[in-house]
This record gives sequence, structure tokens and C-alpha cells, in this order.
Amino acid sequence: MQSRTPLPRASGRPRSAEADAAILAATREALVELGWSKLTLGDVATRAGVAKTTLYRRWAGKNELVVDAVAELFDELRLPDRGSLAADIEGVVLQLAAILDRPEAKSGLMAAIAESTRDDALRERIRDSIVDRQKRLVLEGRARAQRRGELAPEPDPAESARTVDLIFDVVAGAVVHRTLVSGRPADEDWVRAFTALLLGGLGADAEGRPQDDGPAGGAPLTASS
Repeated sequence: MQSRTPLPRASGRPRSAEADAAILAATREALVELGWSKLTLGDVATRAGVAKTTLYRRWAGKNELVVDAVAELFDELRLPDRGSLAADIEGVVLQLAAILDRPEAKSGLMAAIAESTRDDALRERIRDSIVDRQKRLVLEGRARAQRRGELAPEPDPAESARTVDLIFDVVAGAVVHRTLVSGRPADEDWVRAFTALLLGGLGADAEGRPQDDGPAGGAPLTASS
């Protein structure tokens, strides 16, 4: 699991990984039972069996604590090697949908996003701790597909970064909307259809004219394809 970004710690007794895990688990539990507005650091400390001062040594307040608690869930995502780009995408999307179906992910992510509309610092923390951290999956998936010869290399770093951002936005946006906004299941049939659309595009160019190259207009996962 990747490292989080709590507050810098003064020198002294080393941090306890067990305490961190208990605090983050207690935060998710409190979010499900109480919601964002009623959650307090005191309640989290009680649930975790630690002193309230322990929380404040690690996190500045509720915003930072909740984001890290939710980010830990998404750190469970792994990119499976299922033999093809399409199968790999289906595997990770099914994992993401399963995480978003968990009550602690639903309550935590939606509450944090809602609060971030009024708090720029919270929005930035969500981007740093959740969004940017999980873009590793896109980077890993594209690199693997390029090694297999399924995708063409993209030598321009700036263009490659823009493509990664776009892929992540499309995948995460679609799955979050499907599961948390529409409240519909992202089951295997939906994931398979979504992956086919992602890889094949809509079969038209930017001006709406049909494309002839590729199985369905060419895969938009790389700017050079």
C-alpha cells in the first residue's frame, strides 16, 4: 500500500502503524454511522482506542483524516494481468466498482466531494491523495499494453501525461457516475460494454464522420493511435 501524506511529525516516539490503521478504520466506521456533519475526532479517537491528541499529531482536522481514510480503500486497487488490455481494464474496473459499493466508500467519498465544493484545500487533498495516486493504474496498464504491442508508444511526455489524465477521468468518472450517482450496478456485462466503448471509441472522428481504421474507429488510449 502506498504511503499517505499526514502532517509532518515532530521528533519523538515513532508513529504506530497499528494506531494509524485503527484510526482510519474507525473514521470509516463513524462516517457510515454518523455521516460527515456529526463525525468528530473525539468519537474517532474513542472508537480507535487512542487519545485525541494522537489524532492531532497525525492529522490537522476532520477533512484530512476523512480523505486519508477513504484513500486507503482505493489503495487496495491492483491492476491484474489477465492477458490483454481489454481484460486488464475489465478487471480493475470491477475492483473499483466493488470498492465503491462498500458503505464506507460511498459515505466517505460522496461526503468529501460535497464538502470540497466549498473548500479548495480539501479538493486539492482529494486530488493528491486519491486521484493522482490512483493514476498509477493507468500508467501501469498503458506500459504493459505497449510492451505487448497492443498500444503504440507515446514518446512526447507532455502528450502522454494528457492522455493518462483523460483515460483516468473517463474510467473513474464513468464508474463513479454509474455506481454512486445513477445507483446502477457496474456488473460484468456493463463493464464489458464500457471497455469495448473505451477501446473502440464511438466510431467517428472529431467532426462526426465514420472512421475506417481499426475495429471500431481506433483505440483512443494513446494520442498516436
